[in-house]
Amino acid sequence: MYGVPEPCQSPLLSQCAKEEGVGGEQHYFYKRCPETISKVLEEIKELYSIALPLIMTGLLVYGKSAISMFFMGRIGKEALAGGSLAISIANISGYSVISGLAAGMEGISSQAFGANSWPLMIQTLQRTIIILIITCIPISLLWLSSETFFLFWGQNAAISSIATSYLSYSIPTLLFQSLSNPLKIYLRTQKITFPLMLSSALALTIHAPINYFLVYYLKLGIRAIALAGALTDLNTLLTLLLYLCFSGIYKRSSCQPWSLHCCFSELKPILCQAIPNCISVCLEWWWYELMIILSGSLTNAAEAVATMGILIQATALVYQFPFALNQAASTRVGNELGANRPSRARTSSIVASSCGVLTGLAAMSFMVTMRNSWGYIFTNDREIVSLAAAALPIVGLCELGNCPQTTACGVLRGSARTTLGACINLGSFYGVGFPVALLMGFTMDMGLLGLWLGLLAAQIVCVAIMVGVLITTDWKKQAESARELTGIDMEEDQPEDSTPSDQGLDSDTLHN
Repeated sequence: MYGVPEPCQSPLLSQCAKEEGVGGEQHYFYKRCPETISKVLEEIKELYSIALPLIMTGLLVYGKSAISMFFMGRIGKEALAGGSLAISIANISGYSVISGLAAGMEGISSQAFGANSWPLMIQTLQRTIIILIITCIPISLLWLSSETFFLFWGQNAAISSIATSYLSYSIPTLLFQSLSNPLKIYLRTQKITFPLMLSSALALTIHAPINYFLVYYLKLGIRAIALAGALTDLNTLLTLLLYLCFSGIYKRSSCQPWSLHCCFSELKPILCQAIPNCISVCLEWWWYELMIILSGSLTNAAEAVATMGILIQATALVYQFPFALNQAASTRVGNELGANRPSRARTSSIVASSCGVLTGLAAMSFMVTMRNSWGYIFTNDREIVSLAAAALPIVGLCELGNCPQTTACGVLRGSARTTLGACINLGSFYGVGFPVALLMGFTMDMGLLGLWLGLLAAQIVCVAIMVGVLITTDWKKQAESARELTGIDMEEDQPEDSTPSDQGLDSDTLHN
């Protein structure tokens, strides 16, 4: 940390302004203020040019899940129970792992783009795809034999059979996501996000018709839902591949052809990013599944589980906004560090984090405003609706912490500090949040509200640590680390960081 500078030593002042005394400082401040505001507005524009299409993409994916649940419920009660169980297992053991490992390429890819290192970008893409495909093998074997585990855990035989069937027919989805997720990151780290929104929109338009055809015409039961999801993801993948082919973006890296030797060599750098990021993502995803399991052990288990599901739907909807900021922040920070512009990377982190706080306030307002009506979207049971209404203000407070925390995670990932992010999540969610949830939910008999208070405690600790990390970050050192990671030898000082015109908000003299 650093102390407050004395007036004549302010890092926001140039040397000539310091020599002019107090009057010179005032003149410099008023001269620099419009320029600083201009830079902030420019960064906000850059950030949201990436984030807005990603928000729409997230909402479209959320719509896909809602459609799947709708048709699942139309098949029957057992299908809904078995499908819900299967989706939870798929999230825990499959999709969270694939998503986490894929995101490990973000730091390298975004920094490589900033450094104009096209060969490194395509090599990172190739290696990530290989890692994900290999990872699919044990996950697929687990899903195929999942009925044995369900029965061992004491699950109903009929529901276990349905869940296993769903998981077995979801294996193609796992493979398609292993290909599409790296492609999405490859494009996004180049600040290309419109095709991601377009591919998701096209996929969503056919998702409902495919479900209807497979469920009502072919009468495939729960298999129809899994196959429809796979076909929709295949459509997304094909759209992305077509865009890559016809846009000519791939030509930037055409000098680096696909090579098995290249893919399997130098895997250590990307694994060092992918594995900690996978752990971080899984720890967060698993928390919500753990909340459902814990709610099933409360005295009013049926109402608590149903209410928890409704509340998690609310958080899943709201999460699309900070998650888009997370991805945009990762891209912006990584691009600037790769281009050896540490002060601009710092500006990106400040603006993104500030936007995360504002998003958190909006999310909390949404939760509080909707507390008496959100439950009725899913059920007419007054007890469940009442319980949801009581919990939603606490959920809103959780989102107030979750939004800036999620955005800060993107900053860490863009600066290739995924191990630090994993440690913070582990300590916050499971070192603090889990014990508090058990204490308040069970020992203090606060029930469902106690579980959410545990999450609130985790979010408070997590966001506090994240803020401390970002404040004390040495961005010049991070730029040096980016050059080492990308293997690019640049001049120590770039014009963007050394000229007087960049002395405002972006000044690196604030860094430790």
